Amino acid sequence: MSKQYLTSHTIDEAHTTDIFSLAVTSSQIVSASGSSSLKVHSTTDPDFRIHQTLAKAHKLGCHHLAASKNGSKLASAGFDGKVKIWAVENDQWIEEGEIVDGNNAGEIWAIALSEDGQYFASTTYDGRVNVWDNLAERRKIREFETKGSYGMSIDLSLDGEYTASGHKNGGIYIFNNDTGRLLHSLPGHVKPIRCVAFSPGRKLLAAAGDAKVIALYDVASGEQVANLMGHGAWIFSLDWSNTGEYLLSGAFDGKAKVWSIDQRTCVATHTETDKTIWSVKWLPKIGKNEGFAIAGANRSISFYREATGG
Repeated sequence: MSKQYLTSHTIDEAHTTDIFSLAVTSSQIVSASGSSSLKVHSTTDPDFRIHQTLAKAHKLGCHHLAASKNGSKLASAGFDGKVKIWAVENDQWIEEGEIVDGNNAGEIWAIALSEDGQYFASTTYDGRVNVWDNLAERRKIREFETKGSYGMSIDLSLDGEYTASGHKNGGIYIFNNDTGRLLHSLPGHVKPIRCVAFSPGRKLLAAAGDAKVIALYDVASGEQVANLMGHGAWIFSLDWSNTGEYLLSGAFDGKAKVWSIDQRTCVATHTETDKTIWSVKWLPKIGKNEGFAIAGANRSISFYREATGG
């Protein structure tokens, strides 16, 4: 059964350069680009008005954002090598501190936060996967080694127990943060993995990239349980709906797709632009209606809502 989503709003020229990353809280969407400022828009406002601009957050631009599910923490990784942690104070984002780890440009690439914002995870250019504790003065608590291939993507399970990483050589790893051990090395890929994402209940891990296929893995067993096929270009971004029923994906050719996990099939495809989609995110539900946002090389943020209350 297909689903229909309609464009509800578009913020044209939201940034002056490509928008590389989006992060969503219960009431806001944050965007980052090749320019120095981060922008915060309200998702409770029908016109998605600007709520805050974090000016000069990263002087060379920002390539990744991550927000905790509870909305208490935001992390941003800049092209200058700096990684900043932000906290909410009087309804405004305030810089809380930095993650310090040599922090040469490219040292920290992909980033993720746990649901409560306590744990922060990152990848590096030489394949290391690190986990930090924001409640312990942003101290590094885990450093996992892989086969040395560029860490292109990362995710933390909502409870912070598991870290998953995707690498340039096609490697996908799941680590147990509690034990500090490798849980699974997932085989079968030789092309870059540009995005990994745990389902909300951490039962499944989705992974995708240059193979143009979304692979689904059972987290407990490490077995691959499905391939979602339909994209015709590299896949840059994945995001699970709050219930885990649907998976959202965005690709190099400007196409965004919604996948039913039960049906293992694509139920909606949208082409807002023929330019690269760098980031896709589900939005907080309004009533019964699901919605999502996409952003990328066309420098705008487009918002979609489900056509019916179904």
